[in-house]
Amino acid sequence: MTITQLRAFLAALEKGSFTAAAVDLDSTQASVSELVARLERELGVALFQRGGRRLVATESAVALRAHAERAVAAIHNGIETMRALTALEAGTCTFGVLRNAAYYDLSELLQRFHERHPGVRVRLVGINSALVARSIAAGEVEAGLLVLPVDETGLSITPLFRDEVVFASARADAPTAPVDLAEVAAAKLVLYDAYAGWDDPTRRQLRERARAQGHSVEPAIEVENVETALGLVASGTADTIVSRSIAESPTFPAQIKVVPFAEPLYDTIALARREGADLSPAARRLADMAQQMLRARMTRHPGRVAPQ
Repeated sequence: MTITQLRAFLAALEKGSFTAAAVDLDSTQASVSELVARLERELGVALFQRGGRRLVATESAVALRAHAERAVAAIHNGIETMRALTALEAGTCTFGVLRNAAYYDLSELLQRFHERHPGVRVRLVGINSALVARSIAAGEVEAGLLVLPVDETGLSITPLFRDEVVFASARADAPTAPVDLAEVAAAKLVLYDAYAGWDDPTRRQLRERARAQGHSVEPAIEVENVETALGLVASGTADTIVSRSIAESPTFPAQIKVVPFAEPLYDTIALARREGADLSPAARRLADMAQQMLRARMTRHPGRVAPQ
């Protein structure tokens, strides 16, 4: 039994003749008659009494009608749903972003996407980059923006740009020249992303570089949000590290001064997806828009550089 047979049966039932059904289906009388005859053979029943000028439905046809209508409607609805998803008129997209996404204008990304595709629901999951990578690898998130390096295997990574990491302090004796790792190791530090800890890609780079030079970097205070850390830095309680994008944001406390590292340190912002996995049309469009916006941001801010 096929949907084509059921459509032919329903058209013949409604129109009362194979000829009228053929016109309705943009087919031929012979094709419609054969489809119905094949359906009758498969079911082992007669669906119409033939011979007169009009087809007469049998008891079997009346019993079959509701089931045929539901089957045809289900297929039609399925096709329309797939078309809506492909046309980005419906569906849900789950996309991961680095925790400090607001500093990279990603709220503007959502605004633009929603304006163009208001029927698509978007779940933007803002967590530490290490956790974004794990969520993508596990299939919980389709794709996402993150900071490198991450350890997860099976990911396809597209680096977008590098954002310099700087040392931030509001102390009276805050450094005014580039700092080396010995100075950072000796400072009283407040570091954010406490849950991710040393899995955080920026922290990880800092610790690995310090260890290579024989230094140990340990925070005196750990908090979850960068804004909390900046509040403590602004009060003179501790120092921290932040990206240039954060340091140059309008909300960055004016009393905090930043200096680069003597050996420059960078966050590499990248787009990640599962290797070999097909993105939904919505996730693919959102990923494309994110790449375009972040690369445009790089050209607007000379301090940002292309990944090496």
